[in-house]
Amino acid sequence: ASETVMVDEISYPSTITTTKPLSLLGHGIKDMEIHFLQVKFYTIGVYLDPEIVNHLTQWKGTAPKELEEKEEFFDGVIAAPVEKVIRLVVIKEIKGAQYGVQIETAVRDRLAADDKYEDEEEAELEKIVEFFQSKYFKKNSVITYHFPANSPTAEIVVSLEGKEDSKFVVENANVVETIKKWYLGGSSAISPSTISSLATTFSQELSK
Repeated sequence: ASETVMVDEISYPSTITTTKPLSLLGHGIKDMEIHFLQVKFYTIGVYLDPEIVNHLTQWKGTAPKELEEKEEFFDGVIAAPVEKVIRLVVIKEIKGAQYGVQIETAVRDRLAADDKYEDEEEAELEKIVEFFQSKYFKKNSVITYHFPANSPTAEIVVSLEGKEDSKFVVENANVVETIKKWYLGGSSAISPSTISSLATTFSQELSK
């Protein structure tokens, strides 16, 4: 049995197997302070092919805090040609429509800033919004992003209690890349605690 890691009361297996075993190399939480209260939205687990360290050897010997601040390091994590899975587990109930709009806004703004937001990207984001539209995420619902090793696509899987999983394949490479950046992109990523956790793990792995 795989060991588990507790991420804010939610248990994540330390390894999952897709086409090969992937390790939980980073985890954290998406939260926000609203009227002085910390509101937690969902936990995040980042599963990566352990071989990723072979693509990041130039960062050997870098302290966690330093890694955390190096955008080029996280660009390297995103660009490494290995399989990646990002698993979100919902803490605060949210309508799929709201989550869809969050993705749309985050991805659109980043693409526009990089001058990559064209009709194709807009159409793809509309499909993603539509995919989430009718869903309702209760506590413990799971959203998984699967990025195969050498493919510009990504698969989004939604697991809701008592329902069959629903899947959507994102085929626009710019949108796929930007979703990765939203979750893994260093200081611009959505969850500082996840970025900090990845930096700590990689600092340890690279010093072995």
